Amino acid sequence: MPVLQAILPQHFLSRVVGWFARLEQPVWLKNRLIHLFMARYGIDLTEATCRHAEDYPSFNAFFTRSLREGVRPLGHTDWCHPADGVLSQRGNIDASELVQAKGRTYRVTELLAGSEEEALRYAQGCFATTYLSPRDYHRVHMPVRGRLVSTRYVPGDLFSVNHATTERVQGLLARNERLVCFFETDHGGMVMVLVGAMIVAGIATVWGGREVPGTGAVREQFWLEGDGPVLEAGQEMGRFFLGSTVVLVTETAHLDWNNEVGDAVTVRSPLAQSSAASVASDTE
Repeated sequence: MPVLQAILPQHFLSRVVGWFARLEQPVWLKNRLIHLFMARYGIDLTEATCRHAEDYPSFNAFFTRSLREGVRPLGHTDWCHPADGVLSQRGNIDASELVQAKGRTYRVTELLAGSEEEALRYAQGCFATTYLSPRDYHRVHMPVRGRLVSTRYVPGDLFSVNHATTERVQGLLARNERLVCFFETDHGGMVMVLVGAMIVAGIATVWGGREVPGTGAVREQFWLEGDGPVLEAGQEMGRFFLGSTVVLVTETAHLDWNNEVGDAVTVRSPLAQSSAASVASDTE
C-alpha cells in the first residue's frame, strides 16, 4: 500500500476530493455524500451542534462540525488532549528523536523543518501523537494556555497516516505536508503540528483561516513579542478538512501520562500532569 500511495498523484487527488467536499449544490448530492459517509463510518450526530445531515451546507461543514456546549468538558490537569482520536504514540523525546511506530523514529528537526538550534529546545522534552480517524470530531484544541509566536507551513508528501503506513514509511510524519505552530506557555515552549495526509482537503486555524496547500516553498509567519493571539486551554486552534494527525511537542520533560498508547481519547480530557521533576526544573 505505501508503494501504491507513493506513485499516486497525491496532491491532485486531494484537490479533487476538496472540490467535491466544498460543493453546496446540488443539495441532493451533498446530502447523499454525507449520508453515505455517516453509514460507512458509523457517525452519530447526537453530540453535534447540528444533528441532521441536511442542516450542513456542504460536506466540509459536516466534516468539521462543532460540538454542543458541554459535550467535552475541560479536564482538571496540566495538559489536556488536543483532539478526538487514538493516542498512537507518546513519551519522552530521547536525544531529539520521537517514536513514530515500533522500530521507527524521526528527529525533532525533521518534524519542525527548522534549524538544529530551534529544535534543540525540545530535544529532551515530551511528545504525544493523536491519530484522527474519519469518524472523529476534526477540530483541534489547545492542550494548555499559550501565546502564538510563529507558524511554518511545510510542503511535502500526502501519505495516509493510518497504522499500516506509520509502521512502514520511515519518517512519515516528517515527510507529509504539515502546519507547524509554535507557542509560548507557562510550561515553556510548545509546538502543535497539524499533519496533512492522503485526500486531506486542507488545514485551517482560528487566527489565519484556511492554509493554501501546495508543493512550493516553506511559508512562515511571525508575531512580535506580545502581539501573537493568546489561546486558552481547551480553546479551538484549528481544524482538518478530512482526517489526519496532530503531534504535540513540549519543552517540558517528564510528564505523567493519563493514557496508554493505543487508547481512544477525547479532546479536552486529561492528557498529562507535569511531574515533580519537571516542575522543579521550571522553577530553577
